[in-house]
Amino acid sequence: MSKYFYSNILDYIEAMDNYLDTFRMNMKYYREALGISQTQLSIICDCGTGTIGGIESGKAKPSFDMIIKISEALKINPADLFFRDASKSKQDIRECLRKDFDLILAKI
Repeated sequence: MSKYFYSNILDYIEAMDNYLDTFRMNMKYYREALGISQTQLSIICDCGTGTIGGIESGKAKPSFDMIIKISEALKINPADLFFRDASKSKQDIRECLRKDFDLILAKI
């Protein structure tokens, strides 16, 4: 989504933080699903263990190249790291969206 859709810069920054949170949670989820450690992932991605740990903890932000390396190592599409919380089922997400939608409708 373009930054022009946000009402102000603070909304844009918050949205970017949400994407990064989703990214790091999904990265950890897919890494653990494959049964590999942060150290193993760092070896596959040819980076330091501190890089992977920093990304997962939210202390570091991955470069575009690192996002590609991570997704290849995890055998997923890079978009899967940003799309949604992978640990939740589609049904869980539908329920959350339904509740949010009901709240919005109640305000109208």
